[in-house]
Amino acid sequence: MYSAESIRKSFPILDSEVNQHKLVYLDNAATTQKHQSVIDAVSQFYEKENSNIHRGVHYLSQLSTNKFEQTRECVKDFINAQHTHEVIFTKGTTDSINLLAFSYSKILKKGDEVIVSEMEHHSNLVPWQMCCDYSQAILKVIPITSAGELDMGCLKKELNKKTKLVALTHISNSLGTINPIEKIIELTHQTDAKILIDGAQAAAHVNVDVQKLDVDFYCFSAHKLYGPTGVGVLYGKEELLNMLPPYQGGGEMIKDVSIHKTTYASLPHKFEAGTPNIAGVIAFKKAIEFIEEIGVENMKDHEDSLLKYTTLKLKNIAGLSIIGTAAEKSGIISFIISDIHHYDLGLILDKLGVAIRTGHHCTQPVMKKMNISGTSRISFACYNTKNEVDYTVDSIKKAIKMLS
Repeated sequence: MYSAESIRKSFPILDSEVNQHKLVYLDNAATTQKHQSVIDAVSQFYEKENSNIHRGVHYLSQLSTNKFEQTRECVKDFINAQHTHEVIFTKGTTDSINLLAFSYSKILKKGDEVIVSEMEHHSNLVPWQMCCDYSQAILKVIPITSAGELDMGCLKKELNKKTKLVALTHISNSLGTINPIEKIIELTHQTDAKILIDGAQAAAHVNVDVQKLDVDFYCFSAHKLYGPTGVGVLYGKEELLNMLPPYQGGGEMIKDVSIHKTTYASLPHKFEAGTPNIAGVIAFKKAIEFIEEIGVENMKDHEDSLLKYTTLKLKNIAGLSIIGTAAEKSGIISFIISDIHHYDLGLILDKLGVAIRTGHHCTQPVMKKMNISGTSRISFACYNTKNEVDYTVDSIKKAIKMLS
């Protein structure tokens, strides 16, 4: 039996008070709170296990290395990758996409085409602009509808033999739209192009099976899966990762170095230069174990029920409009209120202990498409409750009275 109240007991920050009100944390699309086991794992590493990895014969180095690589194995199983070395650790989704964009900038040729969409987070847009500027490839953009869904007809039209890579989000961080990535991957592969899916908003909310999807690249961040900040994952098919040049040079990513020539290490180390966030990677395993214990599908069902419940409540507020009304949505609701600035609403809600996100959510093209400057955004996690929703809706109504 799923119990959000029981789950909350393992997240100490949720007992906090903000401005003499119990914290209601609804900013999970920005980052999730951390499970106690994750906090304990970080603390234990620095207290009892601290050492650099892959470089020492002594006990602590071997202990740290083993735990670090256990997380890689855990991630491999979590997304059902074929090989452990297809899991590359990065600083986060942004770093993963930049790694791929930099590497692709070295192999794309003038006139090649890269496809993105209007829906993308800046992290899956700006790196491809830079990549195309460098390589003289052409950046094609798929528009979105007024409901916040991808224009699939336009995608089919733009895909052609010049397309080398498609880079699209799995779930929109500002609209909540769940894109039909299975169909998109199938369409992409019909042109022999490769595809990257930005899974930053998806990996904690839907099951991800990279082999079943037949996706070429998939990336996500630990901090949006109840894990530490500064840890990300780039999954790539073995043959594609071997094809790409390395992103950074330095220690760990080399096989042999002379003054004039370097040969690179095999996967995954080829893309993991320097000392990583060892404590964060080790602690990430605890976050995945927590998610697997509860079950992603169980979490999704709970968040879907909160989405429906909250949507109905918000629709009853005069002057409030929901931005992003796709048929398939995750637990994200962006909205605007007539004659009230989203920033002012966010400030008042904070005074009442409610944490939401306001602004353009690093998706300025989305805001331009919707002809707005920004939104107020509520985003759910496995520990949120209907009581929190009720309090938040009441707080929004109070704020409207104060600001009207």
